[in-house]
Amino acid sequence: MLKNHLKIAWRNIKKDKLFTIIKIGGFSIGIAACLLIALFINNELSYDDHYQKKDRIFRVVMQGTMDGEVLKSVHFQRLFAETLESNYPEIEKAGKINTSELFGAGKRALRIQGSSQNMLDDGFVFADQRAVEILELDFLEGNRDEVFKNPSSIILTEEKAQRYFPNGDALGKTLFLDDNTDKPYTITGIVKNNPAIKSHFDFDFLLVIEDKNTSWTTTNYFTYVLVDENTNIPALEEKMGAILEDYFIPAQMERGMGEDFMEVLKTLEYKLQPIGDIHLKSDIKMGDGLKHGDIRFVWLFAAIAGFVLLLAVINFINLSTAKSANRAKEVGLRKTVGAFKGNLISQFLTESIIYSFISFFIGVLLAWLLLPNFNSIADKSIVMPWASWWFLPIIVVSTLVIGLFAGLYPAFYLSAFKPVNVLKGNLSIGSKSGSLRSGLVVFQFTTSVVLIIGTLIIYKQMNFILDKKLGYDKEQVLVVQGANLLNNRAQAFKERLLGLSEVKEVSISDYLPVEGTKRNGNSFRKSASGTEERSVPAQIWRVDYDYINTLGLQMKSGRGFSKEFANDSSAIVINTSMAKKLGLDNPLGRQINNGQDWTIIGVLEDFHFKNLKEDIEPLTLVLGNAPSMVSVKLANGVSDGAIEKIKGIWNDFVPNQTFEFTFLDQEYAQMHDDVKRMGKIFNSFTMFAILVACLGLFALSAFLVEQRKKEISIRLVLGAPFKSIYQLLTLDFMKLILLSILIAVPVGWYMMNRWLEDFAYKINIGWDIFLMAGFIALLVALLTISYQSISAALLKPLKNLRAE
Repeated sequence: MLKNHLKIAWRNIKKDKLFTIIKIGGFSIGIAACLLIALFINNELSYDDHYQKKDRIFRVVMQGTMDGEVLKSVHFQRLFAETLESNYPEIEKAGKINTSELFGAGKRALRIQGSSQNMLDDGFVFADQRAVEILELDFLEGNRDEVFKNPSSIILTEEKAQRYFPNGDALGKTLFLDDNTDKPYTITGIVKNNPAIKSHFDFDFLLVIEDKNTSWTTTNYFTYVLVDENTNIPALEEKMGAILEDYFIPAQMERGMGEDFMEVLKTLEYKLQPIGDIHLKSDIKMGDGLKHGDIRFVWLFAAIAGFVLLLAVINFINLSTAKSANRAKEVGLRKTVGAFKGNLISQFLTESIIYSFISFFIGVLLAWLLLPNFNSIADKSIVMPWASWWFLPIIVVSTLVIGLFAGLYPAFYLSAFKPVNVLKGNLSIGSKSGSLRSGLVVFQFTTSVVLIIGTLIIYKQMNFILDKKLGYDKEQVLVVQGANLLNNRAQAFKERLLGLSEVKEVSISDYLPVEGTKRNGNSFRKSASGTEERSVPAQIWRVDYDYINTLGLQMKSGRGFSKEFANDSSAIVINTSMAKKLGLDNPLGRQINNGQDWTIIGVLEDFHFKNLKEDIEPLTLVLGNAPSMVSVKLANGVSDGAIEKIKGIWNDFVPNQTFEFTFLDQEYAQMHDDVKRMGKIFNSFTMFAILVACLGLFALSAFLVEQRKKEISIRLVLGAPFKSIYQLLTLDFMKLILLSILIAVPVGWYMMNRWLEDFAYKINIGWDIFLMAGFIALLVALLTISYQSISAALLKPLKNLRAE
């Protein structure tokens, strides 16, 4: 029986090549799209899944409420981890980590002992021994329990060890950081690089924390804990609140915080975040500097994958029922000679499963071929899990399930034909079948139009971000990397640069208005003494006299820093948001205090220094010696000649360090890489969806033209013009597409409006987007069915009527 089913199925598959190609093509595209998204989702969900004690490892989060908003922070004091471990027996170990950005910005210079050449690199992280143990670092060389016994130890990843020591003899070698020969570091461990392991905690160089600060007001560290098995987490969180009462709040009170800040302190509590939630479920306003995913994007892409696959299944159902007339006589004859309905159903389901197997084979192959391009778009390094034990079983089961699901309705529909009616030629396909096909076409194009709307809005929001006036001039600003190597020669380097005709302005600072570095957090209040005034958390950046001019910042009132004023060492420039938070209508000349008295000399117009998902925060600028960043404003645009001259001066000052630079506008664009990646992925799968829908529409229009050939021929004989034939065959489809657009508009508006809520600064969704999406859908649909409609209008009627 099965052999006979397979023979008949294969014969039918070969019989109508066009429909077979479209069925398998649409199915294969849907499967490839679904598989790529499934691999992406698996990659995102598998972060931090490799820890053997994953269920017992947590990151500590402190949260509180300010002005009705819940704020979360993961920055803690040096003593916090030790206090947790010594006070709570449920906590087996507590360790701390911080990234190099907490101490500065940009790359750091690294030099091997015996070499005269510095190399710039990043990925420096500081940790203690406990953190190394909690995070289960997998050592290729070195002993995990002893790697940090020496405070001058440094751990390298396998990749960096191979880069700097290609002969494989890295262990025990000496490195110097930032050209500081007084502080040699000894390599005590090499950690394995495993591409299959994804972790929120990423580093290339791991150093020992040597901080001796005992203050409970200085917060520089992420804290991780390993708890005992069967620990009651909510109960432990509640017990940890005693640390707030005993240490943190008293320390803040000693600083003389305002009454409003004291109210905030009363809302503080500690929470333990499972390590598996850090990558996708972190909503840390006071940022942790890590590259996070977003669980909402994961589910969004999962929905897209499901819809694309569903569109492919709908194509299969549509085309199977559309071709029912061609199979009617076969069904009638087989029933006449004794075939039961069950035999026919199993026959049609066998065909469906064969289609599914062929489609899955091609779809998996297509996904494999497209994976490098997908990785480039998604900024991933996903590989096909050929060797994974679960991959083949999932593919086989999915093939059977989808094949059965896609074939169920056509099987029952075709097997229900009555042989008497069929053999008499009285078969009526019926309105129910046509209505179903119409409904499925509407569903396909509704989904496609929603995706088109989403793509257009993401594209428009991305352009808005990149073109938005930020409050500073990011164009033609060259940023010199590794400027901390200049040390006390930074000012002389600046003077040499200013001597170039190609250079307009130069500034030395610790921070620039881009993400990737942690700014120093401070709390300011208006009153220089007393605690009655409102405290305002703000960032404080150390800059030089030319910072405001170099970046083109706009003064709202007052002035910037000037060498003509000796007291500017205690002066401060604030932004407009800071003035509003402090409640200062006339801030010039007023004093504010963060443990030190500052006199406000100027107020800046607000400018963006974070991505546009966030509101502009209070910010302060003070004079300071901070040679972390050298920003060079070019006078006549970017040119190779200007860069070469700057490089020449750099080589005069730091001859053993390669000249490396970036541009400020590029760094700004990188702040929104996540939005760009989402847009590219969304756009790619929108194209998949449209292609699948169009394949179905093309095949369906071809079938309907085939069905109405004689009708069309009679109309042509009676003198019907080309235009009327074309309208006859396209008008019904256009009505379905218009209905799809009407349904898609409110759905697309709602979904994308929710997405835009993540942005503090965003576009308004106008009718132009929906009109454009509708036009694209109509145009694509019209082009898809026009070939068949034009071909039908050009038929030779005598050829089709000869049989009559």
